[in-house]
Amino acid sequence: MRGAMSINIEAALEQLWASASASIPEWLPMRYIDWLPAVYETSLKFQSAAKGRSNIYLVLLDFSDRDGSYGVYVGMSKYSPAQRFDQHKAGIRAAGSVLKRGIEVLTGPTMHLQYIKRSEAARIEGELAEALAAAGLRVKGGH
Repeated sequence: MRGAMSINIEAALEQLWASASASIPEWLPMRYIDWLPAVYETSLKFQSAAKGRSNIYLVLLDFSDRDGSYGVYVGMSKYSPAQRFDQHKAGIRAAGSVLKRGIEVLTGPTMHLQYIKRSEAARIEGELAEALAAAGLRVKGGH
């Protein structure tokens, strides 16, 4: 894939997943998103000193029916990001944007924001949403 044209990335990633799916970590996104490095950089600016039971999570949103782009949902829950995503998709206390447009959990950028104090998680959720929006992403959630 090195040196390949960016228009061929999706096809190359599909081929990669098919041949190496057992060795791919679950936190790796399943599609190429050009702004994902900015999400990692932005989320790494947030830290929590206190341990707890809350988790910050990001969900990739598909806006292909509007302008062909992606967005991100910022959430906080006592459940693991994967469990909370499944709840959203099942309609359990679901955010409409995740229910309708949620594709997958972006686990990697928020791995360091798991099992933190609820008050810290609430603060970080809002600030992370604002920071991602300021970086030019389409952001939902973060209340």
